[in-house]
Amino acid sequence: MKGRGEARLGVDIGGTFTDVALEIGARRWSAKILTTPEAPERGVLAAVGMVMADAGLAPAELSIIIHGTTLATNAVIERKGARTALLTTEGFRDTVEIRHENRFEQYDVNIDLPPPLVPRRLRFGVPERIDARGRVATPLDEAAVARIAERLAASDVESVAIGYLHSYANPAHEERTREILMPLLPGVTLTLSAEVSPEMREYERFSTACANAYVQPMLGRYLANLESLLREAGFRCPLFLMLSGGGLTTVETAIRFPVRLVESGPAGGAIFASHIARQCGLDKVLSYDMGGTTAKICLIDEFQPQTSRAFEVARIYRFKKGSGLPLRIPVIEMVEIGAGGGSIARVDRLKRIVVGPDSAGAAPGPACYGRGGTGPTVTDADLLLGRIDPAGFSGGRMALDRGAAETAMRREVAEELALAVELAAFGVSEIVDENMANAARVHAIESGKDARGRTLVAFGGAAPLHAARMAEKLGLDRVLVPANAGVGSAVGFLRAPISYEIVRSQLQRLDAFDAESANALLAAMREEAEAIVRRGAPDAPLAETRSAFMRYRGQGHEIAVPLPGGNYRAEDAARLIEAFEAAYRRLYSRVIPGVEIEVLSWVLLLSAPVPAGEKAPPGAPPISTPPAARSRAVFDPESGAFVEVAIFDRAALVPGAVISGPAVIVEDETSTVVSRLFDARIDRFGYIEMTRRG
Repeated sequence: MKGRGEARLGVDIGGTFTDVALEIGARRWSAKILTTPEAPERGVLAAVGMVMADAGLAPAELSIIIHGTTLATNAVIERKGARTALLTTEGFRDTVEIRHENRFEQYDVNIDLPPPLVPRRLRFGVPERIDARGRVATPLDEAAVARIAERLAASDVESVAIGYLHSYANPAHEERTREILMPLLPGVTLTLSAEVSPEMREYERFSTACANAYVQPMLGRYLANLESLLREAGFRCPLFLMLSGGGLTTVETAIRFPVRLVESGPAGGAIFASHIARQCGLDKVLSYDMGGTTAKICLIDEFQPQTSRAFEVARIYRFKKGSGLPLRIPVIEMVEIGAGGGSIARVDRLKRIVVGPDSAGAAPGPACYGRGGTGPTVTDADLLLGRIDPAGFSGGRMALDRGAAETAMRREVAEELALAVELAAFGVSEIVDENMANAARVHAIESGKDARGRTLVAFGGAAPLHAARMAEKLGLDRVLVPANAGVGSAVGFLRAPISYEIVRSQLQRLDAFDAESANALLAAMREEAEAIVRRGAPDAPLAETRSAFMRYRGQGHEIAVPLPGGNYRAEDAARLIEAFEAAYRRLYSRVIPGVEIEVLSWVLLLSAPVPAGEKAPPGAPPISTPPAARSRAVFDPESGAFVEVAIFDRAALVPGAVISGPAVIVEDETSTVVSRLFDARIDRFGYIEMTRRG
């Protein structure tokens, strides 16, 4: 067995499945088991034990564990977080409820706004005031803070968010409030908005602080339990957490800022797709990650996923922008919809098939799992359409009940629409495919880009089943299904660098650029980021990337602008103006002459080197035509009937193998459906590459 230093393990907890990927050099083992919602750490240990046994590896030989999870997201969506209070500047306790006073659905007279995570009775105003320049206008009333602490203790509060006006410019009042509360509220976690999101715009900052406080006790307990169980099992290697922005951080930082983990699982998938794009030389990619609960779509250009510093979680109004809770954190930008294998189908009052966003999850799961689920899901539809082998699902470890799937589909969809069961299942599949294709189109348009002409990189347990049909709907000619696609996010964790991103607000007009102040701020940001990164990469060379959020003076929104490195001088204002105008022209095809330009926030990303991936053998592999392992009846969308198609075992296919559609390529964690419009070949990396005929 290879040495300890070469073994790396990625773990991804999803709403339905827990995925694990283990790498030792160029070799990889993987496992996918149902998530254990009541104690997620138990599922992690079970899945880790499976791959360690398959690889013949002892716990002490593992060098690193990288973990991503949707636990923080699920807690916010399901409102199952801690009992949380908010302390804010007197007169502003309703900021989190007033929001921006905008209507995300203009003509809906019965519009529902998402309720804040902290109810009004647990929001308290504190006499204090700091102005936008960081000067104290009203001193902190420390006696009022102590009186509020008594009320918090009587209310059995588990967590407290502290968010004062303009604390991004001067956090002294928030820090002093924490000092007062700590001895008065033992065991209660405290979150400072100036640490979680030190940026201007109080609603987003307060919302982010509340979300961090809301999930901190639960995630802290989970991570502590997981670390303890790993130590008991003999694991001595470091444990790192995947961040929503695509980097890795320590457990201590994750416990302190758990809000940064809300998109950690999907971020691993985007990194996985970016690695595939770089490996195969694909400059325009559409990443398509479909699991058991949701589908995630991300645009990747020049081998880099889109990023953002804002994200909305728990959208309540048909996934409409503005209907969720805003979080001001660095994230990989993607669209996420409730369209996974476990998404439940029904017929609405207008006799339309509706799929999701609610999911059967891991418990009870789809009807075919035989665990008590009664609603028909996308997985049930795929089973009835012949795309999934009921005896070979999950490598044969989990037999599926076709009869239960048929009963659920007939009762909830087929009889309601007077359709045959197979046509009802096809309708469910078509709706979910069209939902995902439409989400991809809208996301591309909102980003000022085009979905057409891209290569679709499909991974996750359900994506390869639907990728060819989605490509048909989007007019794409090429689909790539990488190795270990069923556990793609877990593999992506192994491609992520140890890194940390910091954002700080400091308003500067470039016609009066204060270089000394900017340099001092960036130096402090570098020091803070390096302290975190060095815990996981003590000796590695670090790369620093800078950017800023800038705008023309008077505009309401700003744009991200890459910045040069080094110490700035007063004359460097001209370089910053050039950088802003280049970024503005790329977005809007013009600049506005004669208007002052200002910087609102500065961004610094510090990163260790990206781990090297596997290398392919040189040269093109010889073309071959493999024999089919068996055949099975699969529903054909073109003819509207079942046709006998060839079934291939992916493990038996070698680079250069060519397969004509229609066909199905099966593996333990997923199956790839090759439609009649596509041909497939195994490329030199062992990936399935589907190309449209003609």
